[in-house]
Amino acid sequence: MGMVRGKALSNCVLVLLSLWLCIYSLPIGVDQSSENTSPKEDELNAPQTADTGLHYDRYLREVIEYLEKDPHFREKLKNANIDDIKQGKLAKELDFVHNNLRSKLDELKREEMNRLRMLIKAKHDIETGDGWKVDYQAVLKQFEHLNQDNPHSFEPDDLDRLIKSATKDLEHFDKDRHDEYKRYEMMKEHERREKLKAMSEEERKKEEERYEEMRKKHADHAKVNHPGSEDQLKEVWQESDGLDPSDFDPKTFFKMHDNNGDGFFDENELEALFTKELEKVYNPKNEEDDMVAMEEERLRMREHVMTEVDTNKDRLVSLEEFLAAMKRPESQQKEEWETLEQQKSPFTEEELTAYEQQLAQEGKMIMERAAALQKQREELQKQQEALNAQKNDIQQAMDELERRKAQSKNDVKESGATGAAGEQALNGHPSQTPPVL
Repeated sequence: MGMVRGKALSNCVLVLLSLWLCIYSLPIGVDQSSENTSPKEDELNAPQTADTGLHYDRYLREVIEYLEKDPHFREKLKNANIDDIKQGKLAKELDFVHNNLRSKLDELKREEMNRLRMLIKAKHDIETGDGWKVDYQAVLKQFEHLNQDNPHSFEPDDLDRLIKSATKDLEHFDKDRHDEYKRYEMMKEHERREKLKAMSEEERKKEEERYEEMRKKHADHAKVNHPGSEDQLKEVWQESDGLDPSDFDPKTFFKMHDNNGDGFFDENELEALFTKELEKVYNPKNEEDDMVAMEEERLRMREHVMTEVDTNKDRLVSLEEFLAAMKRPESQQKEEWETLEQQKSPFTEEELTAYEQQLAQEGKMIMERAAALQKQREELQKQQEALNAQKNDIQQAMDELERRKAQSKNDVKESGATGAAGEQALNGHPSQTPPVL
């Protein structure tokens, strides 16, 4: 972006979004136009912004970027507290934003309205038909962050809706990820059981033995330190940073791993600290190790640290929170972290049964839809054949008409030739025999 971000403002932007992941920022006083740094190097060194996973992610980012440029809003944002922002009290300050920026926000809103209308139209075109219904709840949710009463201008209510929608949606983001993993595990178990059903008794026994052997192999790994504990952080300090564990300093560690230098550990920066622990359990080269499970493990670790360390629940870990946590007894946790294979199954037998019934119902609907489409295809094919036959009949009729027209022309020519010969005889041409009267 090539733009210097104020540390205080970046923090407030993160608070504004409540849970927005990885807004990039640079501390006040960093001069990106240094003689020793080329623009290209600036671009390479600039931290990258992670996607929030929201369907209105681009719109959210662009609105925040433009609001950052207004001095009045910037000052109000810096002095606002998290509760006021979440409750929408900051939205009224939009009335004081410069007209040029308001015009740009108006344009952004119109673009977003058009984008969503196209998405909904596409959704409607795809999902309408026999046996399929439009999910109107999902359609309406697409517009929760917009005030549709005034589709052409960006008003304080739009900012209020945007803040509240982002806060609400991102608060459920982790839950959605857990639910997705749960469905993934149920599908794996469902497919495994279906595979066993198709086997002979001897094959089934061998497969079960192989399955248990793989489970034991996966569970055989080095001790996993408790995430956020001093032992876990010292391991990063030693293996990733190449420093002596006896020289471990929490403040230095924090600054080294605060990648964007904004004075906070965001969720991505925290999750990056667990890579060494996860590598003890998961290896993409091993058949028994599931990389989807590894990301679920990473999420569990981050949630644990956030619960222990993030005292003001803004989904950011400040230096003060980090240092305070390192002084608590919990940081000396020596017990091994219980990984997923040591936890109970993420689903019950009842949930798996319900999931399989849902799959069966969906499969039935797909088969019914496929049968309907096949029937429709056959009907269309018959109609095409009838049209082709009709086309052939018409072509034959046209050919016959052309043949008759050609024959008629020939008859006229022959008739004209005969009439010319008689006329020559009547005019005294000796070579011609006069007609007999």
